[in-house]
Parts: sequence; C-alpha cells; structure tokens
Amino acid sequence: MKLLVTGGAGFIGSNFVRRVSEGYFSDITSVKVLDKLTYAGIRSNLSSIKKEFDFEFIQGDICDSRSMNSLVGLVDGIVNFAAESHVDRSIFGAEDFVQTNIIGVQVLLDAIKASGKDIRFLQVSTDEVYGSIESGSWTEDWPLQPNSPYSASKASGELLARSYNSTHGMDVVITRCSNNYGTHHFPEKLIPLFITNLIEGKKVPIYGTGENIRDWLHVDDHCRGIYSVLMNGRSGEVYNIGGGRELTNNEITRIILEAMHADEASIEYVEDRKGHDLRYSVDWAKINRELGYEPQVKFEDGLKETIQWYRDNEAWWKPLKNR
Repeated sequence: MKLLVTGGAGFIGSNFVRRVSEGYFSDITSVKVLDKLTYAGIRSNLSSIKKEFDFEFIQGDICDSRSMNSLVGLVDGIVNFAAESHVDRSIFGAEDFVQTNIIGVQVLLDAIKASGKDIRFLQVSTDEVYGSIESGSWTEDWPLQPNSPYSASKASGELLARSYNSTHGMDVVITRCSNNYGTHHFPEKLIPLFITNLIEGKKVPIYGTGENIRDWLHVDDHCRGIYSVLMNGRSGEVYNIGGGRELTNNEITRIILEAMHADEASIEYVEDRKGHDLRYSVDWAKINRELGYEPQVKFEDGLKETIQWYRDNEAWWKPLKNR
C-alpha cells in the first residue's frame, strides 16, 4: 500500500509514520506525509525516518482542494490524523476546529471521489464523540453526544465520512480511540504537561476535584490498532481502540508524582473546564474479536518510558512551552 498520512507531523501521526519506516507495518511500502505545521505539527518529529524508506514530506493543508486533488490520486490509502485536538482551545474558539475537522474531511473525501480510484480512507476519531458515561463502556453503536466544540467537530467529520461510504460506496473505516500518551506529545495535554512542569519545578494543575476518569492508551498500541483497521477492517465500520487502564485524574497525577519522586505539595487544583466530561470508557471487544487487537504496553512501563523521554529531550519541549 502507498499511503498518504495527513497530520503526520503531530503526536500520533508521527509515531505511526516512524513505526512504518522501522518496518513494523510491512504492507505499507511508501508514505507521503502532509502537515500544515501549525503549533502542534513539528517537522523534527519525523527526523528519525529511515533514509532507505520511501518517504516524502509535504507542507500543506487538507482544506486546500487543489492540493488534495493532486495528491490523492498517487496513493492507495489515506489515514487522516489531521485535526485540531485540544478541548480547551475549542472552548476559547471553535472556528479552526470546524474548518479542519469538518471541512478538511469533506475536501479529502471529495478528492477521493474525484480520483475515481478505490482508495481506503481511515478517519481517526476519538471516544469524546460519545460524551460522558457514568458506568459501563461504550460500544460502537452507542449514540454520539459530544459535549465540547472539539468533540462535536470530530463527530461531524466521521459522520461525513460514513455518509460517503453509504452514498458513494467509498471504502471508509473509522476508529475511536481513548486518551493517548507517549513520546512527542505536545506539552499542553495532561501527561506531558505534568511531566514537564515537574521537571521545571512547577506545580501540576488539576481541574475541579480531579475525579474525572479517562482510559489511557499508549500511542504504540493505538498505532497497532489503526494499522489493523487500515488493512483488515470492514468497510463502513467503526472500531473502538482502548488501552484498558481507567484512572481518575487524581490517580494518574499521584502515579506521575511517585515516578518523578515528587509529593502532593506539587498539586494545584484549578477551576474546572466548562462542560468537562466526567468519564470516558470504550469497549474494544469488536476490534479484539474481528482483528485480534489488544493493548500490549503496560501503563507503568509506558509512563516510565515517556517520563524518561521528556527528561532526555528538553530541547524538544522547552521551546514549545515557552512559545
């Protein structure tokens, strides 16, 4: 498969492309990465791509229909990581989220349709489209009830993708992942923010009472799930990808504090986020049953590796935080 990876200089996209170049996903023979290089798209995330791998980087925007029309015909598959993804930013202003997460998806889908080729399109979405759940776990047929402008835009994008499968018979698959963590994660998200704050001797800010619950998924496990769906997922289907480790924000904070030899004096409780979902929990039985996926990275091991990476790579994250 010749693959176009949009948003491939971001956190999850760059991890996926690096794994491809290292031979983990051998059915992918070449990758074109398209990224707009906004604040969270970082070109150096792709600096370790193997030189012998068939790789090309293109700086561009998925909302640019002319560019997308010229690129799409050159590949067999597309994985769309390109997205505005930070909930807090969407609360302050939703326009960029609507443009990238909805219009951008529409432009990509129309480019595929115009190409006349049978191109597999994988839309990377999020468990946040479900809203919040008090008990149990979401299956893929759960109603979508997004509570933030970010999650509403992601739900809209995947519904568009689904409609092109139903209306035009296009080969579309959708994934919904739980909260990711790992290396190269932009330091505005909880785990990298807390790790880098502690390295800098700063406090870690916890929203509200800290009882919000998330399911944590190592980015390598997420990439394995995406690859499984890309190659073998049934067209028109949605697949949840979970990590299997649910923690309150208080619990994950204390795990990070202990791993970094800090105490609870480093905690600062701050005003809660507007519309803050209490609990996310995905049921990933479908992808396990159909494609054999299950998370492989133990949370404590993945967190230890992640902490060490941020300790070793201050030159990567310090300029991002200062900016």
